[in-house]
Order: sequence, then structure tokens, then C-alpha cells
Amino acid sequence: MKKFNLIIAAISAAVILNSCSSQPEQKQETNTENEEAKIDAEIKPRLSVFATSPTVAENPENPITDAKVKLGHALYFDTRLSKEGKISCNSCHNLETFGVDNLPTSPGDAGKNGDRNSPTVLNAALHTTQFWDSRAKDVEEQAGMPVLNPVEMEIPDEAFLVKRLSSVPEYKKLFNDAFPGKGITYENMRKAIGAFERKLITPSRFDKYLGGDNTALTLEEKKGLNSFIKIGCTTCHTGVALGGNMMQKFGVHREYWTLTDSKKIDEGRFAVTKQEGDKYMFKVPSLRNIEKTHPYFHDGSVADLKKAIQIMAVAQLSYRMSPEELNSVEAFLKSLTGDISAEYKKAPAL
Repeated sequence: MKKFNLIIAAISAAVILNSCSSQPEQKQETNTENEEAKIDAEIKPRLSVFATSPTVAENPENPITDAKVKLGHALYFDTRLSKEGKISCNSCHNLETFGVDNLPTSPGDAGKNGDRNSPTVLNAALHTTQFWDSRAKDVEEQAGMPVLNPVEMEIPDEAFLVKRLSSVPEYKKLFNDAFPGKGITYENMRKAIGAFERKLITPSRFDKYLGGDNTALTLEEKKGLNSFIKIGCTTCHTGVALGGNMMQKFGVHREYWTLTDSKKIDEGRFAVTKQEGDKYMFKVPSLRNIEKTHPYFHDGSVADLKKAIQIMAVAQLSYRMSPEELNSVEAFLKSLTGDISAEYKKAPAL
């Protein structure tokens, strides 16, 4: 009997100990849930500066059809769009690596590098203008410009490319399918590539959060989003692409090159307009897929995302983030990563 009582006592003690040891864990979970709910409540009223990503970026001036996308897909990967046949659109905007080549600047058909970083083509169709200096109104206009650029694809003129493409039997059919009765023209080439790029949209977990799924982001990511808003990053990084919808001076509070160690001081849109007010003005880049599209800025001068975040806070907002803020904002930005369909990443067979 005495032995039985000892066993009962031991079991009771174990139950009590187990109950006591589980209380702190339960309390910690409750505290985390309360903190997350508080942050959600703080963030939600301020999410209107963003917009949920569509699955395709429509353009009334260039309605998307399967035939156009098929043709644009082929053209995007075709090295015949460069004079010596050494590069394609995909060379600088590699769809296997989130629409970039991860180089500071990219080599053209003759091997000479351009002056500015090649931005990602993913989600570019959501932007209000194209290029770092906004000199093209949309992806359709942009698609034709590198082809004729002497540093990039080096095609001498539009007629040269039309003649080259017309010699490819497969293109005769693809162009006629996409543009019945109009055939192979330079304008139709631009429209086809533009239609293809309008399919390169990458919704992410952040879009699920915008749509009301509070579980789509982690607590750390929500803290980062909260800091992102409070610090003032949403002064420029707003809308569906979290950027891409305005021009802004790079270096509002401090000359950018003193922070980026840029080898060349680029005057931005001033090179296009020659207007004094456009000095150091650049298109605000989209932050979608930012963790994958390094190096950063118009000259690819910074490779590390965390360093780029701090530079922007100092140069644009005169604010220096704490290590905790940097970590959480970086975590939030990584929630903006999404991908395209695997079928678009490979060159189609002609």
C-alpha cells in the first residue's frame, strides 16, 4: 500500500510539473498572438496605398491574345533581334533569374556595357513608364528601343530587322496569326513582345495579405511592413508594383554617390530633357522580387539588399534604421517575391 501511494504521489507531481512547465509556453504564444493582432490592426487602415497584383497587365491599345503572346515569347528569346546574333531580350532580362542578369550593367551585342543597370522585366508592364529615365511610355514602346540602340542590340534600322524576320518561314505564320492581314512589321514586333511581357506578372504572399489573409505574412514580416509605412518608404513605393509609378530625385537629403560609391555621377532624366529640375531624377523602381534582382540602383552599385535599404532611408528620408528595423524591413521585402510560369522561362521551339 505504501508503495502504491508513492507511485500515485510521483504521478501527481509529474502532472503538476508538466502543467507548470507548459504555462510559460502558452503565455508566450498568447503574447505573440496579441502582438500580431495589434500590428495587424495598426497596419490595415494604411494598406490603401498599395494594390493587389493582377495576373496579367492589360493594355487597351494592345489587346492580349494567345497568338500575340506566342509570337512575343519567340521574339523575346531570339538572338536574331541583335545585329551579330549574340544576344536576345532574355540575355539582359533573364527569365530564369527573375528577369535580370544580376550584373551592374549589361554587355551588348558587341560586348560593350551600357551605362545603367538592366531592371527586371517581371511586373514591368505594371509601371506607368519604362527605363530609369521614363523615356518610354509602356513595354510596347520600350521593346523596340534596345533593338536599335548601338550599344545594345545594334540593329541598324527597322527595315533591316523586318527583312531578317521575313526570311524565317515560321515567323510569317506567327505574325499572320497574331496580326491577321498585317504581317511582319516593326510595330507588330514591339506589340508582340509587349503582349508577352504583360503576362510576366508575379503575385506574392503580400497580395494574399492585402486580400485579407492575415496568416500570409509572418510576425517579422508584418513588423517590417509596419516600419516600412511608418518610416515613410510609402512616400514613393506605393501602388500595385510598390514603385514604378513616379519619378523621384535620388539623394533628397544627401548626394547619392557619397553613399553608393558610384563610379560615375549619373544625372538621370536630365540627360533626356536638359531641364535643371530633372537632375538626378530617376523612375522609382518596383520592389516586387527585390530580393532576387540585385545589384541595386540605376548603376548596380550596391549588391546587398540590407545596405540598399539603409542607403535609401538615409538619402531619401534622412533616417538611419536600427538593426532590428533593417532585419524586419528586409523580411517584409522578401514577402514580395513571386514567380512566373515555367513555360515562359524557356525559348519556344520555332
